[in-house]
Amino acid sequence: MPVIVLMAGATIAISALSPLRHNDLVQRFDAAGAGPVPGQRVRVRVTQQHRGGVMVEILGHEGIGASIDGAAIDSPSGTGRAWLGEYPAAGTEMDAVVQEIRRWSPPAWVRLTIRAEDLRSFQWLCDFCGTPTVLSPGGDGVVMDVRSADGPGSHAVVAHRECLRSRLHESSSEHARVDSVGRR
Repeated sequence: MPVIVLMAGATIAISALSPLRHNDLVQRFDAAGAGPVPGQRVRVRVTQQHRGGVMVEILGHEGIGASIDGAAIDSPSGTGRAWLGEYPAAGTEMDAVVQEIRRWSPPAWVRLTIRAEDLRSFQWLCDFCGTPTVLSPGGDGVVMDVRSADGPGSHAVVAHRECLRSRLHESSSEHARVDSVGRR
């Protein structure tokens, strides 16, 4: 923070010496993961297969780490989760839906799903009432990004529009915005 010193009518800026904070030294890591939103459909390319799922890159968001767990891949054999031999091959491009974005500690990471049911209509539990809300376009859910000025790290909170609206103070001017955000 600069300090202004007046000397005989002249203004001179002098840098104040203050301890550097962690977020002054590095760019906030959570800013990189701010683009994708839970429930959003994205295009991905498989980069590697692993025992627990596949690593992918989100096209248009290549700087963010991303993966699809075996439990979020439909099994052609009909079991509850796909196994290594059933995973999409490296180089495969496909649509996926953002499940979660982890940004509370570095690095930012996106978990995705390619289950056919989730591609049709993605649901996640409302953090207020605990029942499923639809986050796909046209659904009844919204995602709030919780951040602090104290430093990096953020978290997405999922809610039904009604659950969020009902928890706002009656004098809040945000009621209408909760209903209109994301809708045309």
